[in-house]
Amino acid sequence: MILTLSQLFFCFLIIPHLSNGADTLAINQTLSGNQTLVSLDGNFEMGFFEPVWQSFDHPTHTFLPGGKLAYNKRTNRKQVLTSWKNREDPGMGLFSLELDPIGKQFLIKWNRSVEYWTSGNWSEKNELFTLVPEMRLNYIYNFSYVSNENESYFTYSLYNPSILSRLVIADSGQIQQTSWLDSTRQWNLFWSQPRVFCEVYGVCGAFGVCNQQMLPFCSCLTDFEPRSLSDWNLNDFSGGCVRKTELNCKIKKTKFVSSYVGASFVSDFPEIEALPLDESDCRSVCLGYCICNAYTFISNKCHHWNIESLDNISLILFSYNSNLETIYIKVFTPDGGKNYTKVLVAGIVSGCLGLVFLCGIGGIYYRRMKSRGQGVLSEEDRKALDVPFFEFKAIVSATHNFSLANKLGQGGFGPVYKGTFPGEIEMAVKRLSSQSGQGLKEFKNEVLLIAKLQHRNLIRLLGYGMKNHEMILLYEYMPNKSLDRFIFDRTLCMHLDWALRFDIIMGIARGLLYLHQDSRLRIIHRDLKASNVLLDKDLNPKISDFGLAKIVKGKEGEGSLTRVVGTYGYMAPEYALNGLFSVKSDVFSFGVVVLEIISGKRNTGYYHNKEAFSLISYAWALWKENKPLNLLDTTLAESCNSIEVLRCLIVGLLCVQEDPQDRPTMTGVLAMLGMDIESLPDPKEPAFVSKKRVHSSPSYATESEINQLTITQEEGR
Repeated sequence: MILTLSQLFFCFLIIPHLSNGADTLAINQTLSGNQTLVSLDGNFEMGFFEPVWQSFDHPTHTFLPGGKLAYNKRTNRKQVLTSWKNREDPGMGLFSLELDPIGKQFLIKWNRSVEYWTSGNWSEKNELFTLVPEMRLNYIYNFSYVSNENESYFTYSLYNPSILSRLVIADSGQIQQTSWLDSTRQWNLFWSQPRVFCEVYGVCGAFGVCNQQMLPFCSCLTDFEPRSLSDWNLNDFSGGCVRKTELNCKIKKTKFVSSYVGASFVSDFPEIEALPLDESDCRSVCLGYCICNAYTFISNKCHHWNIESLDNISLILFSYNSNLETIYIKVFTPDGGKNYTKVLVAGIVSGCLGLVFLCGIGGIYYRRMKSRGQGVLSEEDRKALDVPFFEFKAIVSATHNFSLANKLGQGGFGPVYKGTFPGEIEMAVKRLSSQSGQGLKEFKNEVLLIAKLQHRNLIRLLGYGMKNHEMILLYEYMPNKSLDRFIFDRTLCMHLDWALRFDIIMGIARGLLYLHQDSRLRIIHRDLKASNVLLDKDLNPKISDFGLAKIVKGKEGEGSLTRVVGTYGYMAPEYALNGLFSVKSDVFSFGVVVLEIISGKRNTGYYHNKEAFSLISYAWALWKENKPLNLLDTTLAESCNSIEVLRCLIVGLLCVQEDPQDRPTMTGVLAMLGMDIESLPDPKEPAFVSKKRVHSSPSYATESEINQLTITQEEGR
């Protein structure tokens, strides 16, 4: 029986009046079926009724556990999630999520018409949608799909009802599953689809360009501007762009500007059915045809887009991707494009003369660089950077000629110095020489990659410099240096109580999640360790040292290498032994760091248990003996939260599982760090527990030596 609060209130009011009337419910008398109690005046009735209205039947942009996204087979009515217009306007947006009852799948639509994402069909066996791999984390969510003669619907619940979770279709056109974390007091993104922002149809609107390598992702074509700048400031790009000056057919002052369009959108152009046209004729016809808005010439075919085709106006959408075609948009120009030919001829002549000159200079440059045995960043590379170039003499002055007094430490690829630049600006100066293990390839990789990353838990690159054999990176200065300096020092470790250590664990996890999922580039760090986690003045963690990082394209998440590089004790077994890396390799390294933060011990070294030759095996032995808290650093005895410690220990052991499939993703890690212990899965035996599983026996060096040990293994593949 479902009764609203108001109905219950009325029931309490009328019961006293029923005690003396025929409408009284006697003791032990039942009320069932369509039987009701009616008040003496006939104004109130109590019984079993269908609810008149409930919010679950009318979802807006949020889908909560226990709710349904359904299709009513009798009324042909669908329950649809509809996005907000923008983050401040709850009005109906352009994106919707609805159920396709025929295909047993979910679809995201633009303007309730264009389907641009599908969940894939429902798998009864695996209880998930085939194109949403995140649903495999079924120890958190219980998904189900029901179909009967009346309706088909999708619903979900949580194994742990204390977790707050929701699924939202955001104004960005993505569906997002989030969970509330009390530790951070914010919603944590568990997964989103489509993963790539620019895969959302029409996300930048007409004449808008979506570029995943820029912030903001949306911009306007040349000679266009946002239709509503105020909406764009709210990240609502759906209105698209308009010409700065409208075309006027009576005043034929027009030219073409080139841009790029994803090949999948070119099909929205009608093909000109006429005699075969070359590109010049295709251009001329569009230029002279008033209603021709744009043209493209692909595979020797001329395509025009005419302004009369109003239905297509919103479908000319632009996106940078791996398969680009050039499109030419007609815009107004004061000179009417008359100087186009002159400019073209002048450009060709100048280009030829310049080419001869550059060939001579290039030959000299090549010989010099060859004699040095060292390359430099190309002009194209330099243009791709968003960070300044520093003159070498300015760096020398800032570091007092790289004096020992300014030396902060020794990294895997060279020393790091403190530099003070004009304006009392402090930076960390990483100096790489030709003798370092990091060559030009790694240097370019680090500069070009980290310049594109922006996250509070990632180190920020402020500049770079090069001279002869010297390669220099300049980072924001971290006064507290690295994490290993604190947790492995018996005096400094007392400055990190458990609350700070837990915040550091969460910060590292958020930084890795950004690299793996939320950044413009999907990145695998490959060398995460305690010495590569730096601490700012407030002891906030920042992941550093991206020389070995790898970019994975699109939805790829793994790769293989013939050259295995990394730090002993932090490398996942599949990477150390076979050169196979994935985001799960970083998860393994994260698990090692978590265990080190909890224990204050390095992963490599002697431990109390005779069978344990690493921190991982020692932690596993304590887990099996039901003594997990014995792993805890003794300096944390008074400050620790035993529940949080145990939760972190379980997560750490899950992260260092031997099989990558048994390790969680970083989204799963963050979710588990906010869950009750009872809801966490039990870890299996982790990697490197049995000595027979290790490729070679470890060398028991001193702690300072072990921390610097980096291996390179050449393997034929």
